[in-house]
Amino acid sequence: MKTLYDLRRLRSWKLALALFAVSTPFILPVALPDGPSFVRAAVAQDMQKADTSRLVSVGGAVTEIIYALGEEGRLVGRDSTSVYPEATHKLPDVGYMRQLSPEGVIAINPSAIIAIEGSGPPETLNVLKDAKIPFQTVSEKYDREGILDKIRTVGDFLGVPEKAASLSNQVKADLDAAVADAAKRPESERKRVIFILSAQGGKIMAAGAHTAADGIIGLSGAMNATGTFSGYKPLTDEAIIEARPDVVLMMTRGGGHAASDDELFAHPALALTPAAKTKTVIRMDGLHLLGFGPRTASTVRALNAAIYGKTNASQ
Repeated sequence: MKTLYDLRRLRSWKLALALFAVSTPFILPVALPDGPSFVRAAVAQDMQKADTSRLVSVGGAVTEIIYALGEEGRLVGRDSTSVYPEATHKLPDVGYMRQLSPEGVIAINPSAIIAIEGSGPPETLNVLKDAKIPFQTVSEKYDREGILDKIRTVGDFLGVPEKAASLSNQVKADLDAAVADAAKRPESERKRVIFILSAQGGKIMAAGAHTAADGIIGLSGAMNATGTFSGYKPLTDEAIIEARPDVVLMMTRGGGHAASDDELFAHPALALTPAAKTKTVIRMDGLHLLGFGPRTASTVRALNAAIYGKTNASQ
């Protein structure tokens, strides 16, 4: 009798659970006796989606992704690095991504903010979070997966994961094809590239490993001549000579930050490099070159062509 009673009770429990699952399937994982806390948290978060109808975007690649998803109608502001596509210039500019003013952001009354990792300063971010404005950080990694992760993060925050999946597939296929083509060049034929962030006052600030410049140089079938250290650092004359760059790579810049080819190679250390002998300098738009966004496949093709002499990459 006890066994029969247990079986009946088990059937009743199963029946109740089945009916509950049909009527409220999204709550089922939380109702399970041993349901993990992260599932409960995910469900709670899903039930409180951020209002992204008035969105401020910080970071050029993040803003590009929003446009590529066709969700630009939500944007009410952008930072000064968000300069592509041309339509971004019609939006209020809240300042440089690393020097944001909380007053400038709050003044346009955003319902949410989405910002690339590294935006700041921290004090501004704290003020914005204290103002209870939903805030989403997008991680920054300088490789193929980093780009796809950005697209997924933006799509999820905006509530359009299907659009994000479609865009991700397109970007992935295009980028894989571009990188595979660049990788066909034998290692022994790959040129050494030095990315110069700044040459002001005769001090050469170059890109080492774990930087956007290092990432794009590698994807484009070349070698970072100064990849032996991390981040961006000023180089000694000895370090520049030892780097032996075949190519100098720079962002297209105006005003006092610009340096002509002659000025670059007048530097006593750069003058002794292979790049100086051939006067090889490549300049590209900073966002296109270092953004690691939806256009990176075209960056890989353009940079590869410029390094190896197929065409000119001034875009």
